[in-house]
Amino acid sequence: SLWMLFLLVANTYAQPNPDTLWTRTYGGILDDYAYSIKQTSDGGYVIAGLTGGYAPSFSDFYVVKTDAQGDTLWTRTYNESSYDIAYSIQQTTDGGFVLAGNIFYENSNQSGYYVMKTDAQGDTLWTRTHVGTGEAYSIQQTTDSGYIIAGGWHFRVVKMNSQGDILWTRTYGRGVANSAYAIQQTTDGGYVVAGYTSNTPGGSHYDFYVVKTDSQGDTLWTRTYGEGYYDQVAHSIQQTADGGYVIAGFSGDPFTQQGGAWVVKTDAQGDTLWTRYPGVTNTGFGSPSQSIVQDTTDGGFVFAGHTSHDPLGFYVVKYNAQGNRLWTRRYSRSGHEWANSIQQTTDGGFVIAGSIHGPGSGDDFYVVKTGPDASNAAPDMVGAVPSGFALEQNYPNPFNPSTQIAYALPRTGRVSLTISNLLGQNVAVVEDEIQTAGTHTVSFDGSALPSGIYFYRLQTGDFVQTKKMIILK
Repeated sequence: SLWMLFLLVANTYAQPNPDTLWTRTYGGILDDYAYSIKQTSDGGYVIAGLTGGYAPSFSDFYVVKTDAQGDTLWTRTYNESSYDIAYSIQQTTDGGFVLAGNIFYENSNQSGYYVMKTDAQGDTLWTRTHVGTGEAYSIQQTTDSGYIIAGGWHFRVVKMNSQGDILWTRTYGRGVANSAYAIQQTTDGGYVVAGYTSNTPGGSHYDFYVVKTDSQGDTLWTRTYGEGYYDQVAHSIQQTADGGYVIAGFSGDPFTQQGGAWVVKTDAQGDTLWTRYPGVTNTGFGSPSQSIVQDTTDGGFVFAGHTSHDPLGFYVVKYNAQGNRLWTRRYSRSGHEWANSIQQTTDGGFVIAGSIHGPGSGDDFYVVKTGPDASNAAPDMVGAVPSGFALEQNYPNPFNPSTQIAYALPRTGRVSLTISNLLGQNVAVVEDEIQTAGTHTVSFDGSALPSGIYFYRLQTGDFVQTKKMIILK
C-alpha cells in the first residue's frame, strides 16, 4: 500500500544531523561544572552544577537561568558546606525549582545530601540537610507534589512531601558496594532506580543495577546487566513509550578503567531487548552523569557522553526505536568538553549541558542548543487504505496547547482514543466511535491539563497501542 511504501521510503534515507543554533558558556574566574539542564515553561533553560572547583578548593551550588536564546536572566550560588555540588534540578509545578546534590563539611569530615526548594527567581524557600546518609544524585517532583531522590550509600531512595519532610527511606543492593544515580516515577505510580551493585562478594566488580518499586518503595523486581569481566555503572534511566526502559552508563576494564558508553533497552519487566555501544570512550567511572540517554518524541532515543580520547569533545548519538543508529554528532570548541545532561526541547531539537576547558583558563558551564531533529518530523500520512494498524507519535511534542494525533485503520471498526496521566487515570476521551478504514488525524487540546507527561492510547478491536506525549506550558 501507499502507507507501507511511505514508511519504506522514509526509512531508506539517512537522517541528517541537527544544526547547531547557538552555544553559550557561563561562569566566572572559578571553575564551573554543569550537571543538569531543563527547559522551563517560559521556553528558556535552567542549569545547575557547581562553582569553585573540587578539593582542595571550595565549591557552591551554582544555578543559571536563561531565556530561549541562552542569554542569562539570573544566576544564583548557594553555600551550605565546604564542598557543595548540585547534580539535579527540575522546575516544579509552582514555577520554582528543586535542586539536589552533595555536601561535605571539611572540619567534621562529614558528608551527606542537600535538597533545596526555590521560587521562580531562585530565592530559597526551604532547604533540607541530611548528613551521614550518602549523596543525592537525582531528584524528581512526583504526582503528589512531593519529591523522590536517589543517591549513594547502599542505593538509597528517599521520598519527601511537598515541604521536604521525609515520608520514607529505602535502601537496595545485593553487595557491599552499591550506589543509585538516577530515578524516575513510572506510569503505575511507582519508581525505577538505576546505578550499580557489586557482582562479587568483595565488591571489586560492578554491574548495572535496576530496581523497580511500587509507590511505597517496596521492591517489585530487580535486574543486573553486565558483560562478564568488565565493570558496568548505570548513570541514567528512562521509562519508554512501550512501557520498558532505556539505560545508559559506562562499561570498562575494572583495573585500567578504560572503556566506553553502554546502552541497554529492556521491556516492562526489565528483560533485555538490545544493547548498544555508542562508540564514545572515556576514562574512569567519573561523575554520575557521565553517559545520559533520553527517549525522544518519535519513539527513539538520544544519547550524550564525552570522550577522553582523540578526537576530544562530547558526542550526541540518535537511535530509532529498534536501536539502529540514525546519526552521530561531535561538539567541540576547545577540544576539552564534557557532556553531563541532555533534553529534547519543544522545537524538536536538543539542549546539551556540561563543561568546557579553555586554554589558559578554568572550566565553565557549556551549553549547546541544536535545531529540530529531522527524524522527529511528523509523517505525512497518505489517504489510501493502509495494510495494518498504526499509531503515530503526536506532533508537535512537547506541545502547548494542542497537538495532532495520526493513526491508520486497515478496516472499519470502533475506535477508542484516550489520554491518561502518570497514575493511569483517564483525563480525556478524544475519540469513541465507529470509524471507516483509512488514515485519520485528530487534534487534541490540552488547555485544561497541567504541564506534565501523559499517555495516549488507541484501541480498536484487538489492536492496542500507547505512546507518550508532553504538555509544556
